[in-house]
Amino acid sequence: MDILLIVLGAICLLLGLIGCVAPVVPGVPLSYLGLLLLHWTERVQFSWQFLVVWGVVVVVIQILDYFIPAWGTKKFGGTKYGVWGSTIGLFAGFLMGPLGIIIGPFVGAVVGELIYFNRHPQNTIGQPKNTNFNRALRAGFGSFIGLLAGTLVKVICCGVMIAYFVKELI
Repeated sequence: MDILLIVLGAICLLLGLIGCVAPVVPGVPLSYLGLLLLHWTERVQFSWQFLVVWGVVVVVIQILDYFIPAWGTKKFGGTKYGVWGSTIGLFAGFLMGPLGIIIGPFVGAVVGELIYFNRHPQNTIGQPKNTNFNRALRAGFGSFIGLLAGTLVKVICCGVMIAYFVKELI
């Protein structure tokens, strides 16, 4: 039974790592499941503190994964419209598959910023129209950078869990 749990745990960890870059697969929770499967063997017993701390880390990373693109939008000069657009784009992207999840926040942030400039023309008086589009693109780029940052955090987290898994087996 231990061998089956170890093999399933290793598969979960590898799928979890893939899931960090394939947005449809919940990478970090799958990797955590891999650690739990290893814990359920007779060979390895993690402390309850270890499991709770990693459980909290997984939940926090999953929550942050939805907010980091919006944070990137804000950091690159986006308004609340761009932040909302990025968030709506992320959720709309889920309906369009993996590519939609990558492109959705970018497009949402750009559209949100363009709506902002259309509704608040007083903020763009004396500026050429392409300046508004460039500002909207910068906010969309910030959303994309946020998405990449979130992916990097997930990959690091899964990498650490893989390291714990391997360390316990050696």
